[in-house]
Amino acid sequence: MNRLVRFVLPLAALAALPGAAEAPSHVWANPSNSVHIRFEPCGLNVCGTVIWASEKAIADTRKGGGDNLIGTQIFRNLKQVRPNMWKGKVFVPDIRKTFGGTVTLVGDDRLVGKGCLILGVGCKSQVWKRVPD
Repeated sequence: MNRLVRFVLPLAALAALPGAAEAPSHVWANPSNSVHIRFEPCGLNVCGTVIWASEKAIADTRKGGGDNLIGTQIFRNLKQVRPNMWKGKVFVPDIRKTFGGTVTLVGDDRLVGKGCLILGVGCKSQVWKRVPD
């Protein structure tokens, strides 16, 4: 019994932490429906990884010096900062740059991904839509 308690207690503590268990689930499409991502745990944080991309999006990434768009983490090391909002890094593959950013879940079928140059200046956001199951 003591072994079971030592095993279950740390798992319960991890589940109580904000992050992966509370992350947006499902598959999400960017505004032009050229990239689809899925959020998954990455350590104690959450990451959004490209699972599908159009030929144009793949070509744009290659033009920018990137290799593989599919499998790339677009949203990186997101930590939950409040309900429905995560803060971390946003990677833009076609220019190969990473910015500070946030992901905010807005309803069941939309989320806003936002990246900023520095200290909240020079921000750009996109509304991602949930891809139906």
